[in-house]
Amino acid sequence: MKNIVAVSNKKQLAQFIDFPHDLYKGDSNYVPELFIAQKDLLTTHPFHKHSSLQCFLLFDGDKIIGRIAAILNNNYNIFNSTNDGFFGFFDCINNQEAANLLLDTAAKWLKDKGVTGAIIGPVNFSTNESCGLLIEGFDSPPVVMMPYNATYYPALMEGWKLNKKVDLIAWKFNGDNYDDRSVKLMDRLEERLNRNNITIRKINMKNFKQEAANLREVYNKAWDKNAGFVPLNDEEFDYQAKDLKLVLDPDFCFVAEQDGKLVGFGAAIPDMNQIQIKIKKGRLLPTGIFKLLFGKKNVKGIRILLLGVIDGYRKMGIEACIYGSIIKSYRAKNFEYAEAGWTLEHNDLVNNAIIAIKGDPYKKYRIYEKAI
Repeated sequence: MKNIVAVSNKKQLAQFIDFPHDLYKGDSNYVPELFIAQKDLLTTHPFHKHSSLQCFLLFDGDKIIGRIAAILNNNYNIFNSTNDGFFGFFDCINNQEAANLLLDTAAKWLKDKGVTGAIIGPVNFSTNESCGLLIEGFDSPPVVMMPYNATYYPALMEGWKLNKKVDLIAWKFNGDNYDDRSVKLMDRLEERLNRNNITIRKINMKNFKQEAANLREVYNKAWDKNAGFVPLNDEEFDYQAKDLKLVLDPDFCFVAEQDGKLVGFGAAIPDMNQIQIKIKKGRLLPTGIFKLLFGKKNVKGIRILLLGVIDGYRKMGIEACIYGSIIKSYRAKNFEYAEAGWTLEHNDLVNNAIIAIKGDPYKKYRIYEKAI
């Protein structure tokens, strides 16, 4: 008999975090999330100071067959003048009844919290965190901080009558698809930027605290039109910046300035999933920490995680120059691939910049919605 349980103790939280390991056992493309990172996200992240969530486990007898989190992001609703809720951390066996029970439970929790608009997902808090359901590109593992799911998930979403809200695109660069024409294009764009006193430079790690403060201001301005976006407050940005600093390579982080004013930036991080895929059940102890520390030097891919230019400085070529600067660095270090992702399907400005330097749209993710 199927039974939904609201997660309310440490044991159930551990079961919630660990369920995907059993679900994807034997799937060579599955990358386990680090247990400690997932636990922090679900319990101590600054999100919990202004908003709320409830995790649920679905049992069939004594066996867990699904999980979901109902998420009420108050800051999102205030910023967007909406009254919507999210679902996230969705994983389920290939069974429509089970998926319906999970989604029904999340929707009821949100309605009981006063949500009268839509349920949106999968989104793990907001688009500042992991979001989207993989719908194309199941033939390779996800890169760092990108989601992964089985091929049957889209059918489960549609079976509950969820509709497409927006698609997100992930772009791939390989060592052999970056040609001289792309280099010449960037050189011309950089000359044009220089004529407008705009320069592209690497981030200054010695002055990281001040750089991070400036980056936060640009970040919240540059992404204000993205579907599902909510600005990060100081504590949330510091929380994310602290984690990124641990893996950030200044050769892969560039800012655009005009007369000392930051107007855009882009950052890439090493694809730590190359190592994480080998860490059993995401546990750093007893041996996972060594795999993580000593494996970093062998990582041969990056994910271009962030790219943003504030209004008034778009359509000038800044986006293409930042992308190109990152790709030049990855090629100079003999990396094998770079992923740029994700981008909104209708963001022609950024997407065209990626196409101009030979980006290949190799994965697609979907965010769904349904009125409740």
